Amino acid sequence: MDEMKGKIVIVTGASSGIGRAVALKFGAEGASVALVARSGDKLAQAAREIEAGGGEAHAIVADVTKEADVERAVSETVKAFGGIDVLVNAAGVLFTGTIETTTLEDWDYMMSLNARAPFYLMQRAMPYLVERKGNVVNVSSVNGIRSFPGVLAYCVSKAAVEQLTHCAALEVAGKGVRINNVNPGVTVTQLHRSGGMDEDAYAAFLEHSKSTHPLGRVGQPEEVAELIYFLASPRAGWITGSSHLIDGGRGQTCAR
Repeated sequence: MDEMKGKIVIVTGASSGIGRAVALKFGAEGASVALVARSGDKLAQAAREIEAGGGEAHAIVADVTKEADVERAVSETVKAFGGIDVLVNAAGVLFTGTIETTTLEDWDYMMSLNARAPFYLMQRAMPYLVERKGNVVNVSSVNGIRSFPGVLAYCVSKAAVEQLTHCAALEVAGKGVRINNVNPGVTVTQLHRSGGMDEDAYAAFLEHSKSTHPLGRVGQPEEVAELIYFLASPRAGWITGSSHLIDGGRGQTCAR
């Protein structure tokens, strides 16, 4: 299929996990991909993989919690490729903590990266998305629509992404721009390890997660990337303002 040939896609969190899988997927389908992340080496490696497959990639080292970096990421994408058709907000962070133990520092950082950054990226990219009748896919979480203990600030930040998506989708629908969410369950990425979980604890967490996801396993980044790709494609042209669970059934269960 040639549905993404000539399309311009900007992906945050593109150095690892879901963001990386998304960037590689769009690159393999013929899109020009702007990869945004803080890790320059990993970002460059992902860009090289896209180019090795015949795709076009532009790596942008940026911290999307910083306004100037967001502005530069958008302007560099437009300068490199000529516009923006798709924005995928995949950058995120998770720290554990309860109402009693979550620090203000952790709260502020999770809200900044998980909710404020997607808002500002959408705002800065919107003129180009309107011009090309493009769309946005935000990476939320099953935690955005279900409550889980021990990850309070993360759940709140992802719930914010839900309303950001739904409200913004209504505001720009008349301009031909679509905005949707994906809501992954536990997926094998760097998310938990970057939040401080060591390898032994992470292995135990993945094993336990087999019992909390009705399909009996955790997800892979490539599976989430396929759903994101579909939502960004013309085949999803009548879908906007919606959230899509991709969680092995986790969102249908009670806490356990």
